[in-house]
Amino acid sequence: MIIENSDFRKLKEKHAKEILSFLLDLQEEFSIVCAYEDIDFSPKLPEHISSAFKDVIIFILANYTLSTAKIEGENLIFEAGFGEENFGSVVTVPIENIIQILEDETPLFINVAATLPKPKKPKNPFELNPRNKKFMSE
Repeated sequence: MIIENSDFRKLKEKHAKEILSFLLDLQEEFSIVCAYEDIDFSPKLPEHISSAFKDVIIFILANYTLSTAKIEGENLIFEAGFGEENFGSVVTVPIENIIQILEDETPLFINVAATLPKPKKPKNPFELNPRNKKFMSE
């Protein structure tokens, strides 16, 4: 399937990055729907907050959160408050995890490839050469 193709995934990630940059330049409020996997919170969220998250999470970037948002490398980074106590954390979302970008309820971007499992990356360069399989333990 085309959505499993690594070049297609890179294309969708590039497109998401361009749309995010555009919205951030305009300081236009928007939301992102993303796969929860590999999202980093610093400091880590308390268990009573993080345990409520599912496989997909929605972030609304508005007001203070929008003013802190930036793209660094392949990540969207912003500060946000969580839970009743508004626990503050810096959120790092891999752009490849973004499933949708919305303005109000209008989808501006959809990436169905973000819902697929990520391709496994070799642990070391030795694994890249198929002739080395005979030396690796299963």
